[in-house]
Amino acid sequence: MAPISIKTVLISESVDPRCRAILQENGIQVTEKQNMKKDELIAEIKDYDGLVVRSATKVTADVINAASNLKIIGRAGTGVDNVDVNAATKKGIIVMNTPSGNTISAAELTCALLMSLSRNVPQATMSMKAGNWDRKKFMGAELYGKVLGIVGLGRIGKEVASRMQSFGMKTIGYDPITPPEVSASWGVEQMPLEKLWPQCDYITVHTPLMPSTAGLLNDETFAKCKKGVKVVNCARGGIIDEDALLRALESGQCGGAGLDVFVEEPPKNRSLVDHPNVISCPHLGASTKEAQARCGEDIALQIVDMVKGKNLFGAVNAQVLASTFCQESHQLIKLGEAIGAVLQSCSASKKPFSHVQITTQGDCIKSSTGYMTSAVLVGLLNNESGCCPNLINAVSLAKESGITVNQTHCDGAAGGVCKVEITASGCSYKASGSVQGGVPVLLELSNSMFRQPIALSGNLLFFKASASPQILPSVAGLLATEGVEIESFSAPADRTGDLWYCVGVSSPLRDLSALKSLAKEVAQFTI
Repeated sequence: MAPISIKTVLISESVDPRCRAILQENGIQVTEKQNMKKDELIAEIKDYDGLVVRSATKVTADVINAASNLKIIGRAGTGVDNVDVNAATKKGIIVMNTPSGNTISAAELTCALLMSLSRNVPQATMSMKAGNWDRKKFMGAELYGKVLGIVGLGRIGKEVASRMQSFGMKTIGYDPITPPEVSASWGVEQMPLEKLWPQCDYITVHTPLMPSTAGLLNDETFAKCKKGVKVVNCARGGIIDEDALLRALESGQCGGAGLDVFVEEPPKNRSLVDHPNVISCPHLGASTKEAQARCGEDIALQIVDMVKGKNLFGAVNAQVLASTFCQESHQLIKLGEAIGAVLQSCSASKKPFSHVQITTQGDCIKSSTGYMTSAVLVGLLNNESGCCPNLINAVSLAKESGITVNQTHCDGAAGGVCKVEITASGCSYKASGSVQGGVPVLLELSNSMFRQPIALSGNLLFFKASASPQILPSVAGLLATEGVEIESFSAPADRTGDLWYCVGVSSPLRDLSALKSLAKEVAQFTI
């Protein structure tokens, strides 16, 4: 991946000092400003290349759109629901988190709440502090032999399963991504939610908050559970429907709840917090010294590694960049952008684009199809009105523009070739290219196969004209009149019909209409 320049970073919350130290050690200027209101953050953010947050800062679309230089938003923790990822992606900003930084801390708190629910530890403690000795009131239950349902079998779910199995619990679970054979190797039997609910004595959720998980436990699902089921949520407020949970607690359908997160934080509606069968914490899942040190250090190291072009870890919206950390990928990205730019220039009078077909050939670029597609679109969309494409947002920008993009790959070619065909106002333009000797080259333009590959660099002038022995002298004379020198001339192998020619020139032609007497179509651009 071409290096991303990050010179200034704003840290808007209390993050471990190692975060600042690591960034500064690597030449990045750091400013820390905590507890900013939204308007203050909007006014401040325009001066920074990077922003580091925890969970309190709400990085809304308004904040993102005010950030003219922002290239990365780093969340020192898991989850990014306090960041408008769609708005960031549209602006080509990388959103990054530290997926493993607080795994152990969140898992341990989950286990602590499960144990506290089973033995009424917080309630008994408060009773003792009030001067009471109520042994019978706080009769508990063993975890041994009970069934724990784990909804979400990622890093935290896996660690919870491991710990609770040591108490003799049977662990079952559900996850739409983790393969059943993988979770089985941890001792977790996967099953559909409809089958899971009725079996559980305890349920814990470890999923992100998204439309498919909001209200996952609700009136309907509580009705399917065992009477007296106990639930824990250390993930995100809203995964358990709070109103439905209160109703289940009051009816006895739910025997207790351990809550570290709420829809509104801090919660103004105290009904759940004040319920005698609810244990609650003020969002402490990642609040350990170890987790905070780990998350602060991780986000800084991830940013530094990205800036140095070593690797990309923790990015939630820029998966296309993951395989671009090698020299070969840099040349392929340049090739894709250059082919896109050629086609954009040649079809300038025919816009808008309606369809783009990108075909890659050759085993050597099979793994590059994702970023090659994005690179071609960057070249095609660059200089469009109000459009600032990069590898992160090019696909979504094309979609917003109504462009249909198709990508295919063919094996077998000895060398890697990228072929692109665009449709604009009913007209079709094609180009193909490859990387030869470390240099991106153009092989063909709209059925004109060049005798020698054209190096895609410098000032290039393309024109379409009827084949004629006089074409070169005529063009050379006209360019000389305009004060432009010819540095190279590429003609197609075919000598019949209307063909595309390419001229490398010392400087761009000021007025393309000067060639109208010789050519049917003219385009130029600089790489």
